[in-house]
Amino acid sequence: MAEHVTDANFEELVLKSDKPVMVDFGATWCGPCKALAPVVEQIAEEYAGRAVVAKADVDECPESSAQFRIRNVPTVLFFKNGQVVDKSVGAVPKATLTELLEKLF
Repeated sequence: MAEHVTDANFEELVLKSDKPVMVDFGATWCGPCKALAPVVEQIAEEYAGRAVVAKADVDECPESSAQFRIRNVPTVLFFKNGQVVDKSVGAVPKATLTELLEKLF
């Protein structure tokens, strides 16, 4: 299951992670975000123990969303060693997200 990230735990779960991290920035009111949600959960299961897969609701994470300039949802950011190394905007196929995540290993 994907981790639930908030402004309070973002640094600990994402920026300080020793594993690659994929964060799905979305919102409950966003149709494409709802479509992407099961894909993110599948990736979380497949990469359990190897990567951190997290979900951040932009309404619950205003500081993190502003810090990483999230303007559209869904936006998926990929982190390695606390730095954003890639991103995907919009509802994209699972293969697109796994390809970007695989580059981090």
